[in-house]
Amino acid sequence: MPPRSSKPVSASVCEMTEIVLPNDTNSLGSMMGGRLLHLMDKCAAISAQRHANRVCVTAAVDNVEFQSAIREGEVVDVESQVNRAFHTSMEVELNVWAEDPKAETRRKCNRAFYTFVALDEDRSPVAVPSISPQTEKEQSRYEAAAKRRDVRLVLAGRKDLQDADHLKADMLAALKHTSAADE
Repeated sequence: MPPRSSKPVSASVCEMTEIVLPNDTNSLGSMMGGRLLHLMDKCAAISAQRHANRVCVTAAVDNVEFQSAIREGEVVDVESQVNRAFHTSMEVELNVWAEDPKAETRRKCNRAFYTFVALDEDRSPVAVPSISPQTEKEQSRYEAAAKRRDVRLVLAGRKDLQDADHLKADMLAALKHTSAADE
């Protein structure tokens, strides 16, 4: 098998912008969560496909944080990028911003992590290029993605806690900190 190629995070960046219209809102005039999740899934799929150069499907959605309602008439900005590629899967981070064009303000409204799997022509999982972090922020996201993956796999019962290598150092540090505080 040839070695996996590598791509920078910047090759996967996607930004989608849309105005929130009445048919996107609930009875309180806020954008419906399902509508926002739909936009986020499309943006994340574009990031994953740009990285893998393949059709990619959503495998998991976790840690969706709704921090602020997006109101009718505001502009929603969905930004995504691949934080880390594993063998056939990728973690895609999404950040959502709302812009109030009248007040000329912008606020963060949502953050989430999606997992995508690349598929070949037979719809079987296929290897994806690795990620080459170029900045400290990208490196930090890259490392955090491995920890989140371990948590996802442990919670899904697909990995034993003792095999969650990316969590061990953090768990030991937390135990050490707790022991030192008790002394």
